[in-house]
Amino acid sequence: MSATFKTVGIFARVTNPSVVDTLKTLISYLQRLQQPFVVDAETAKLLADSSLTSVPREALSQRCNLLIVVGGDGSLLHAAHIVINDEIPVLGVNRGRLGFLTDILPTELKKIEAILQGKFILEKRFLLTATVQHQGKIIGQSNALNEVALIPASVPHMNEFEIDIDDQFVCSQDSDGLIVATPTGSTAYALSGGGPILHPQLDAIVMVPMFPHTLTIRPIVIEGNRRINIRISPHNTATPRLTCDSQAFINTPPGSQIEIQKKSQRLHLIHPIDYDYYETLRSKLYWGRKLTYSE
Repeated sequence: MSATFKTVGIFARVTNPSVVDTLKTLISYLQRLQQPFVVDAETAKLLADSSLTSVPREALSQRCNLLIVVGGDGSLLHAAHIVINDEIPVLGVNRGRLGFLTDILPTELKKIEAILQGKFILEKRFLLTATVQHQGKIIGQSNALNEVALIPASVPHMNEFEIDIDDQFVCSQDSDGLIVATPTGSTAYALSGGGPILHPQLDAIVMVPMFPHTLTIRPIVIEGNRRINIRISPHNTATPRLTCDSQAFINTPPGSQIEIQKKSQRLHLIHPIDYDYYETLRSKLYWGRKLTYSE
């Protein structure tokens, strides 16, 4: 078979036996197609198959030019953080609950053959980079495909902070925190906080306040290349945390400054040729159904 992708990588975070079953089925399918592949070393341990070629997780980008993720959206987020700097395309096989980013069902693995032959839709999703400084020193930095969120440390607590965009003062807030989301993340945590859905091809960022004390403070959408700066008040009585895709947690003590801006590398997300974003909204988020009329 003439393949667009020379070597496929396989990645999973196994949380239930059905993921193992799908992994084994996927491997058998690729073997029938005579498609070269490597398996993430941590994933390979779960399969207990010594015949598989495995590579350390941090080396996946150097050994494959397509990464297939078996799991839910959380697994795909985790994989994105591993391969983003090399912009390795990622394809998701859904074994999670929602599967908003993982398109292919375990019963639809035949779609992978068309993708390997170059018949697919490629989306480039941008990420955010958050950098935390305190007393002139960087104390943490991480990337987010979905969102950067300023959240209470351990118990709900009102936090005081100010927001600038491109060095222009925007507002001060007394709230539990703030969600800064990409279009990809607009259907995740930010949506639960009352934010709008942004089409994934929009070059925009949404900022969603979390339980603000001033009820007139509402979500705002800004242009994607803007630089956001959050200053934690030196008078704040708590130390909130910054989380990136719920994978990295950075303490932000009073007087900290948080800078959030678009990351230069993008996630290359692969979809099957029949991918329909609006159908995904309808089926995953029950966003509405098409009306039928009788004559």
